[in-house]
Amino acid sequence: MAADKDAAFVLPRGATGFFQPKDGPLPEVGRRMFRAALYAAARAATGRVGQVEEQACPRTFHTGTVITSAGEHVVLCHAHRPWIAFAEELRDWYTDEFLAPPRWAHAFTGFGFAVFDRARLTTPLADVDTSLLTPGEWRDIRLYGITTLGGVLFNSWD
Repeated sequence: MAADKDAAFVLPRGATGFFQPKDGPLPEVGRRMFRAALYAAARAATGRVGQVEEQACPRTFHTGTVITSAGEHVVLCHAHRPWIAFAEELRDWYTDEFLAPPRWAHAFTGFGFAVFDRARLTTPLADVDTSLLTPGEWRDIRLYGITTLGGVLFNSWD
């Protein structure tokens, strides 16, 4: 059965990068898995991998670049969920600076990643199912003025 495109995206536990120690650690998307998918994507793009940086606290994502004849493409990989996004430039956090995935982004799906497009990432939080977020997560969302799904997923809150 196909997923309903109009159904609200559900933010699962770990999407913000915050957790309570009593709840146990968050799931992890390891750098090896991301790196392998990044190299496969570079091959599909007839390009090469540029820099790769593993997630470091407080950032919630790994980064990498794929260099093609069309230029350098910034790839973001959520550190706790297998989600990929593309951005205009390397930064420590994002709000709405996302790009449409290039044609070769399909290479990530073979490694179990979901590739998010700009429309999904710029979805207002009012249109996202946030019922699983804790009051602490909401406090930080409000404190940092985050209003989009991508801003919640690809952040560097402390």
